[in-house]
Amino acid sequence: MTRYDPDLVSCVIPVYNGARFVAASIESVLAQAYRPLEVIVVDDGSTDGTEDILAGFGDRIRTFFQPNAGPSAARNRGVAEARGGWLTFQDADDLWVPDKLERQMDCFRRNPSIDLCVGYLQNFWEPELREIEERARDTWLAQPHLAHGPPLMLMRRELFDRIGPFDPALRTGEDTDWHFRAREAGIVTECVPDVLVRRRRHGRNLTANWNASAEDMFTMLKRSIGRRRVAPSAPPAPPVSE
Repeated sequence: MTRYDPDLVSCVIPVYNGARFVAASIESVLAQAYRPLEVIVVDDGSTDGTEDILAGFGDRIRTFFQPNAGPSAARNRGVAEARGGWLTFQDADDLWVPDKLERQMDCFRRNPSIDLCVGYLQNFWEPELREIEERARDTWLAQPHLAHGPPLMLMRRELFDRIGPFDPALRTGEDTDWHFRAREAGIVTECVPDVLVRRRRHGRNLTANWNASAEDMFTMLKRSIGRRRVAPSAPPAPPVSE
């Protein structure tokens, strides 16, 4: 059995043609006060100079390369290489607030019975999306809101192993599918009621492909319904606490 460092947090960052923002994303992880910390970046077949940017970090990060297979496969590869007893994720265009990890680890110290810690997210827009930003100004998109995406997640390694990897067949919504399975398993989630991640909105955001997202969501819902039909009855998953 593989032994993981019980104090080490492993952060997995998948990147595909992310040269524009990936350095800032990595720096926001390296700037965390919490230690020990390892940063694992999986370059998913980039062709835009991302490789050179990653090389500039030297031994501050661990870098792996693979042919393009999508974010699920890249995250799974990173998890397979992780040495830590704790897992978290970052996207190649988002930013962590400086005390994200410390705030989340404190949740586990105060309540060791929780399985997963998440938090709040704040969107911000790049200049090319100024018109969209203006339209969103008075909506929930412009306000801090509870989120469960990979950059918000912190968990013990054994939880990820129990729930299973991200589904590589899904190019969007793979984190939603993972959370469906986690909720069905009855995990206990706690939330830090403050912004932990700043999500960058820009012209190449993968989640902007709403047609693909809708198709993947339909697939996920069918799978979840199918699992519930064959699984033994169980009490509903507890609500997210703050």
